Amino acid sequence: MAEIWVIGAGPAGLMAAEAAAGQGHRVVLAEAMPSPARKFLMAGKSGLNLTKDEPFDRVLAAYGGAAPVLRPMLEAFGPRDVQDWAEGLGQRLFTGSTGRVFPEAMKASPLLRAWLARLDGLGVTLHRRWRWTGWGDSPRSLRFDTPEGPREVTPDAVVLACGGASWARLGSDGAWAEWVAPVAPFQPANCGFLVAWSEKMAPQFGRPVKAVALRAGDRVSRGEFVISARGVEGGAVYALADRLREGVPLVLDLAPDLALEEVRARLSRRRRGDSLASHLRKALKFDPAKRALLMECARPLPEDVAGAIKALPLPLTGPRPMDEAISVAGGLRFAALDADLGVVERPGVFACGEMLDWEAPTGGYLLTACLATGRWAGLAAARACA
Repeated sequence: MAEIWVIGAGPAGLMAAEAAAGQGHRVVLAEAMPSPARKFLMAGKSGLNLTKDEPFDRVLAAYGGAAPVLRPMLEAFGPRDVQDWAEGLGQRLFTGSTGRVFPEAMKASPLLRAWLARLDGLGVTLHRRWRWTGWGDSPRSLRFDTPEGPREVTPDAVVLACGGASWARLGSDGAWAEWVAPVAPFQPANCGFLVAWSEKMAPQFGRPVKAVALRAGDRVSRGEFVISARGVEGGAVYALADRLREGVPLVLDLAPDLALEEVRARLSRRRRGDSLASHLRKALKFDPAKRALLMECARPLPEDVAGAIKALPLPLTGPRPMDEAISVAGGLRFAALDADLGVVERPGVFACGEMLDWEAPTGGYLLTACLATGRWAGLAAARACA
């Protein structure tokens, strides 16, 4: 029986361990933190979005330039497989109106408990507070700081599932980039963006902006976002993060379901004595947040107010800090890996999860690809030991 070590007990690492142990190998999980899957648990506090129930081509498109590499992994373990896997762990699921799939419990802890119990049943050993500190004297030798002092091990195969570089307090600090190369620079993804609001916007902080379209170049995102004291955040913003990081201007359509001429027609029927705010509320059903955005970003108001409503520039000053981002872009480049996610320069070493150079918007895509790549790497490590 071969011994396979998995570094990192987040979703990708746990799935790699499950896949490798399911092939009959002895598996050891090394986790730097006192408990596994801390970021997974934090993400699940607001409702664990496991995957997205939609046509495969739309799922694949969410991964942008990394889609061709990820395709076989997602074909082998895609959204339907994620649902079957979660249900196999005793989790009842439901699908929301947007296709997002959640456990009925709406949190991660029940699923994680069931998952850890399954791994324990497969004989997987979990070492807590074992921090990987680099390579030893052979290509697969691993050095660790442990509660008992420095240790070095040389397993038959290794799966790296070290995470990205956001939420460092939960374990994803990107320190592994010193020992594995080449690495594309980390950048914040699924993050908020900064706006230098005037003091007049303070009453809107924390309010959602609903039924709006956001445009960055040729990319359009429908949904909602939240006005915060430091800028804007939320799913509709996150979907454009890659473009916005590059400095592509953000333009809002505050009435996406109405054509420009219809907006003009409604605005032309203003009653005598109505203020503009009252008229916007009556004619277009604009709530205080939309009215405030228009006044903030279009002052002095142009003669064609309808044009500003349909194409309102929102001046961003940059992304929020990377450690506040839900995920990161950048990471270990696929050019350093073979088709099995094996590290070319270190035979018997594989990599998976968010430490790889891919990104995707929230909506179930992040977790699905972490699970798919973890399974792929775990099975490849098992084959390497056959």
